[in-house]
Amino acid sequence: MNAKQPVHPAWEDGISFSGDRFTSANGWIAAASGLGLTVGWYGALKLAQTSLPSLAFVTEVFLRPGNLPTVVPTTFLFFVSVVILFIKNRKIARQRQAFEWGVVPAQADFILTETSAKGVLERIHAAGVRPRNFVLMNRIERALTNLHNLGQVSEVSSVLRGQAEDDENEIAESFTLLNGFVWAMPVLGFIGTVQGLSQAVGGFGAVLESAQNLDAIRGALGGVTAGLATAFETTLVALVFSLVVQLWITFQRRGEFRFLNDCSEYCQAHIISKLRMKVSE
Repeated sequence: MNAKQPVHPAWEDGISFSGDRFTSANGWIAAASGLGLTVGWYGALKLAQTSLPSLAFVTEVFLRPGNLPTVVPTTFLFFVSVVILFIKNRKIARQRQAFEWGVVPAQADFILTETSAKGVLERIHAAGVRPRNFVLMNRIERALTNLHNLGQVSEVSSVLRGQAEDDENEIAESFTLLNGFVWAMPVLGFIGTVQGLSQAVGGFGAVLESAQNLDAIRGALGGVTAGLATAFETTLVALVFSLVVQLWITFQRRGEFRFLNDCSEYCQAHIISKLRMKVSE
């Protein structure tokens, strides 16, 4: 049997599997990376502001002083979300490598019993990876440990079914933080808009109280409309960022649940179908 051996670069295991199981991203790594990307983004904007005047329509949105209190946190949440989704994408690719490791012999005549289950468990532990980090390896280890220790073939299907439900819950929970960010980004944008509106309206009210002629009022109206444009910029940025993240989440979630279905099919073909009841003499 030509099964591929696990290949896991140190940098990938250190980043992808540090702190959280399966496809969950390490929050501290995501936050630090998001902060670095935010700083880099604003550094690039400052450079573009002076060297590329044609991009003023972009740089002004992010660098206008009135926008900073809400646009900066929104940008940070966006980049943290991007880092989390990138790590999840890398982890799901790493998880899929487990299908190629062939820890369960693929020969047609191989039968899983409480004795042969011990050999499969030894192959898993000899692979040089921690089964708890891998959805497929974790399912196989739990099912075969139950078979080896208790010798009850009938319980293997129940163990796999229960573990599949736990895996689905854990995958769904790994998107909780991202869903919170998608909710928070538009809220920050709306807060910026409300602040801009209140400042514009307040300024116009002050002008009305002190204005002596129509020309002064017209000038004040120009300031109000400019303030309104500035106010709505924060919401525009937030909505664009949240849309990008939400679309990525949709595709990532579909890929992860498709992977769970593939795990279930693998266990059906390589575990359940190879079980044989022990015939008593």
